[in-house]
Amino acid sequence: MCMQCMAAAMSAGATAAGTRSFIAARHFSWVTPRRMRAISAGLLAGALIASSLLVSGSTPASSQAGGRTPAQLAAAKK
Repeated sequence: MCMQCMAAAMSAGATAAGTRSFIAARHFSWVTPRRMRAISAGLLAGALIASSLLVSGSTPASSQAGGRTPAQLAAAKK
């Protein structure tokens, strides 16, 4: 996994944990322990799904150096 992908997944997880902590700290009357578990699971699942679908960490090979591999670029320089 590339570093950008990992950073996006970690950021999404931290955002979900922060949102969960905010909801828990506010002591809303409708938040029961069962609902809090459901909220936690939903936030984490949503964050990880969003980070995997909406963040692209790699550039397609065709847009890098005209689609040539590093070996082909080195051979062309000689």
